[in-house]
Amino acid sequence: MSDTSDSTTDDDDDYLSELQDGCGCAEVWEHLSEHRNEDDG
Repeated sequence: MSDTSDSTTDDDDDYLSELQDGCGCAEVWEHLSEHRNEDDG
């Protein structure tokens, strides 16, 4: 059996902090796409 941990740190999901709880896949995809475009520009 593995000793790996499933715990996450706050830093792991900071990029999702602007999303509302309960948002769907489309909202997450749009949010990530917008931030990716900002990083490219």
